[in-house]
Amino acid sequence: MGIPLRATSCLLIVLLAACGGTPSKDQDSAPRNPPDVSDVPDAVPKKEPPSRYGNPESYVALGKRYYVLDSSRGYVKRGEASWYGTKFHGRRTSSGEAYNMYAMSAAHKSLPLPTYVRVTRLDNGRSVIVRVNDRGPFANGRIIDLSYAAAVKLGMQKTGTARVEVRAIDPSDRSSRNETMTSGKSGKLYMQVGAFSVKGNADAMKKRLDKARIRDVKTKKAKVDGKTVYRVRVGPVKSNSQLSELDEKLARLGITERHLVYE
Repeated sequence: MGIPLRATSCLLIVLLAACGGTPSKDQDSAPRNPPDVSDVPDAVPKKEPPSRYGNPESYVALGKRYYVLDSSRGYVKRGEASWYGTKFHGRRTSSGEAYNMYAMSAAHKSLPLPTYVRVTRLDNGRSVIVRVNDRGPFANGRIIDLSYAAAVKLGMQKTGTARVEVRAIDPSDRSSRNETMTSGKSGKLYMQVGAFSVKGNADAMKKRLDKARIRDVKTKKAKVDGKTVYRVRVGPVKSNSQLSELDEKLARLGITERHLVYE
């Protein structure tokens, strides 16, 4: 006789939560040939439905029971952060999504999935926004497990841990959505939507964006490996809400090769 669907879901939660724990460094590691993740953009807070599998009333991991919060509103906590990498890359998270160590994500024991949080490293002031989609860490009193990319941007990939402040972001709260974005990098933030070897193609992209009433579109000429390219960028982008709105407009236009750059 098969296991009832509800029981199967609860079992899946426990197994996935156990996978989201903090491994020792002889089990987990950074990638052997790590790519440059400095330009990976912060997660963009937006309203999302609760994870179907990631939000039981409670669950057990490593012999201890944890309770999931009803809401992330007002959540602020300071403590030790860790990160997880190659061992879990591609595995299912507690929300059922695949873990991507190059994305801006994190694991937390009790916040609802998904939740967006700003993580600030207390000794150097670096700050990132990540999307919590997993459970953990379950060892050593740590309060959050960051993706490899988030750890690199906070400068903690070598130390393994760091003291941080974790502050939940409510996408429906205008004051949270409009806070100035910081990433540990200097310069202004732009959304690049294309780089073209033919100026006419760059001009066509600019006209397409202008027609869609997207403002502050710029074309910049540059040299790359001795060749001329024309980069089409939108910005500067000054807030998370502006970034979210811009990203949605570009997605509706079918522009998939967009990414954030600092200048």
